Amino acid sequence: MDFLEKLSLAGLVPVIAINDAEDAVPLCKALSDGGLPVAEITFRTAAAEEAIRRVHEALPNVLLCAGTVLTTEQVDRAVAAGAAAIVSPGLNPEVVKYCLSKNIPVCPGTANPSDLEVALSLGLHTVKFFPAEALGGLKLIKAMSAPYGAMKFMPTGGINENNMLDYLANPKVVCCGGSWMVPGDAVAAKDWDRITELTRSAVNKMLGLELRHVGINSGDPDTAMKDAEAICKLLGWTVKDGNSSTFAGTGFEMMKKPGRGKNGHIAIGCNNIKRAKWHLEQRGFAFDEDSAVVKEGKLIAIYLKDEIGGFAFHLVQK
Repeated sequence: MDFLEKLSLAGLVPVIAINDAEDAVPLCKALSDGGLPVAEITFRTAAAEEAIRRVHEALPNVLLCAGTVLTTEQVDRAVAAGAAAIVSPGLNPEVVKYCLSKNIPVCPGTANPSDLEVALSLGLHTVKFFPAEALGGLKLIKAMSAPYGAMKFMPTGGINENNMLDYLANPKVVCCGGSWMVPGDAVAAKDWDRITELTRSAVNKMLGLELRHVGINSGDPDTAMKDAEAICKLLGWTVKDGNSSTFAGTGFEMMKKPGRGKNGHIAIGCNNIKRAKWHLEQRGFAFDEDSAVVKEGKLIAIYLKDEIGGFAFHLVQK
């Protein structure tokens, strides 16, 4: 898996400018504690190189980018300090070619079709779109995606918790960059708990994890129907009989023969199943890869490896 694919699974890339290198590690730890082991530390400040070095040494699991990289000299400094990828606000062919010659992942900024032409000529298929909202946002991305179908985007600039889902729902958007999780006043006050909470809120909204239904191992068709009818009588729902199970409304699925889980299974819906899987793996959960259900080339369901409370859990795409 290449670095840009990892960023796409993370979904959100916090963009941070650090004035004091002492803040770098606790800030990135706060992001990780909130569910985002990712950071783009920008070269807008003199502390950037040292900040990258400290994070790389103290938090090696953080997906670490160097942002606002404008020269090849900054590329060398950033990579030597521990940055795994280079991000820039604009498209400088010299910087891009230099990164590619050294096999360094690079995501330059683009703003129009002419920039995309240059990016494609350099062999790139993922670019930053900056400043996203000021340029026209998702409407412009959709318009440019028509003639440039192979190009994918990392929009940054004006992205926040209120509009990120619209961007992330577009198949041409690999991830979004933003700074709302790291407000300047929180960094100045060293309020790492606030940054963790803002990050957790953003991750939870991005993933959209929610209970879809509970599957109960009734064991045989007659018992499944009896159980479904009882729940529907209780809740005023409707029974819907199927080949392998009987549903009580949409909330309970009565299995006609024992399925996964000692007692049954629980389905958890999510906005993007591959992204949710990656984030849950960062939380320490393992998945049964053999249980994956793929439809038209897309993962639409997969079970956790272990049961919880006698129930198997699986993710489903909303």
